[in-house]
Amino acid sequence: MKKKISSVYYVLIMVALNLNFGCSTSNTKKLSEQDVAIEWANMSLFITQYTPSNSPTFASRGFAYIGLTMYESIVNGYTSHQSLAGQLDSLTTLPKPEETADYDWVLSLNAAQADILRNIYVQTSDENKLKIDSLESVIYEQFSQTLSNETAQQSVAYGKAVASAIFEWSKTDGGHRGYLNNFDKEMVHTTRPGSWKPPLFAQSFSHHPLHPHWGKNRTFSKKNRSLPLPTFIPYDTLPESPYYKEFLQVYEKDLTLTQLEKEAAIWWGDDPDVTFTPPGHSFYIATLAIEQKRPPLIECAEVYAKTSIAVADAFIKCWEWKYHFFSERANTFIPKYIDEEWESFWPDPPFPAFPSGHAIQAAAAAAVLEDSFGKQFHFIDKAHEGRKRDDVRDTDFVSREFNSFWEAAQETADSRFYGGIHTPQDNNVGLEEGVKIAKNIIELNWTQTDQ
Repeated sequence: MKKKISSVYYVLIMVALNLNFGCSTSNTKKLSEQDVAIEWANMSLFITQYTPSNSPTFASRGFAYIGLTMYESIVNGYTSHQSLAGQLDSLTTLPKPEETADYDWVLSLNAAQADILRNIYVQTSDENKLKIDSLESVIYEQFSQTLSNETAQQSVAYGKAVASAIFEWSKTDGGHRGYLNNFDKEMVHTTRPGSWKPPLFAQSFSHHPLHPHWGKNRTFSKKNRSLPLPTFIPYDTLPESPYYKEFLQVYEKDLTLTQLEKEAAIWWGDDPDVTFTPPGHSFYIATLAIEQKRPPLIECAEVYAKTSIAVADAFIKCWEWKYHFFSERANTFIPKYIDEEWESFWPDPPFPAFPSGHAIQAAAAAAVLEDSFGKQFHFIDKAHEGRKRDDVRDTDFVSREFNSFWEAAQETADSRFYGGIHTPQDNNVGLEEGVKIAKNIIELNWTQTDQ
């Protein structure tokens, strides 16, 4: 158990963490339960963005275990909900609270979030680890003040036990510490017409594709593991063929890009070197919804868990299919068969095209959030507000306004078409499969009425 911190140090930490507090303990605005969930979500986004060697694949996995831990650290305190132990693949059991003990579920969540974040991102900087420690201390200080020492200790110990059990389970999924082997230099792919080739205009200098084995990782939902292969348009170079027309649409769109389309293309790029990655963007949108609606704590945790698990499964299935089809991108097809001087508006990511990772994860997140908050939901995405103008593409980062989660998912998919790095079929199939994946997460028994 951490020692309680002094009131002065408490305020200094809150200022450093940019929490909305006053200048003294007498007029300090206290965190609500919802604020605690939101602050840990924001901390997860920060650590994801500012930890090197990250990737969309690894980040999607991290958010899923963070979201699941938030949910499982408190679910046994609510008769309305139930644990996912026994429902998720190979997660047979998790620690249960003692029937005769008293628990403060905010303290349990707090300790669990700090521990799982430190474990998932063990490679992050010491400075970032101190930020995690500081947030944990701030929340503990506030919510333990009216509790007995025994209750506080039991609550923290339980949260840590849940985080430890989930982290141990995570080690067996195939993606543990995946950032240590982003590119498999020993893997040999058979070259065939229409297969992926490393382009000259790319986000990465690697000539080896990112995480070729990620699709073999364990999915959270058993049903998602057995989803069938999507349909792929057969390779063909004849101008009248459906395959050729896919790339022709990419080429023609590039010739007529509007400023608004350019803004969408760079907004959703979410390069892992400078942002919290595409799955982080979905986690951020979930946070916007929670900030706006402020549901009870258990429902906040449920939303974070559902969204992040759906996105993680979407990435696993997407990468399984990417490396099955191993399909090329426009930057290799168009210069060879349409215009030899053509170059996409946005640089290619270092992996095969079909289906679109942006589309599939955005659709998975949108389907979950629609189920939680409804189809009509107005929000403003300010994720990249204030970022320096992209001088290379002569485009500013302009905040996006949406009236539904699906509208945002559609723009996410379209942005890759505008960028010239995905064909319509990459995006359309990605959106369709993302919804299927999310459905299998939504249909898990989350509440007692789901049985």
